[in-house]
Amino acid sequence: MVGRHPNIKIFRLDHAVGLNLPHYATSGSAGADIEAANNDDVILKSLERALIPTGFKMEIPIGYEIQIRPRSGLALKHGITCLNTPGTIDSDYRGEIAIILINLGQEDFTIHRGMRIAQMVIAENTQATFTETSSLIDSTRGDGGFGSTGI
Repeated sequence: MVGRHPNIKIFRLDHAVGLNLPHYATSGSAGADIEAANNDDVILKSLERALIPTGFKMEIPIGYEIQIRPRSGLALKHGITCLNTPGTIDSDYRGEIAIILINLGQEDFTIHRGMRIAQMVIAENTQATFTETSSLIDSTRGDGGFGSTGI
């Protein structure tokens, strides 16, 4: 197999009993689907947001992060997306993974227990060293801001 396969340890909380572990829908999927662990239906009205539990805590290896991203089908069909996208889960976080969902659609949307609500992508990360300086090397773009490179 190509690429690395870090081991993500998952601790199941009581309210996740009966739910699937995060899982890839196909062998080519970059994101693993995550299910909602809410016991009661959550109704998101238009422009309303909610924090949806997953019922899992994870141990992410140092040098990796989990990125939480929307599911394209929910976004296209219903206007349901994740806020703070992509959301980052750091390797030293040990609390329950929860997903911030918002309804950008016009109709109410019901989140049922076990519904696939988001996907998580495992990504390597690097920490930088930050050094203060009195000057920077010029570049072609310079200090041109938003839209400065054209359409």
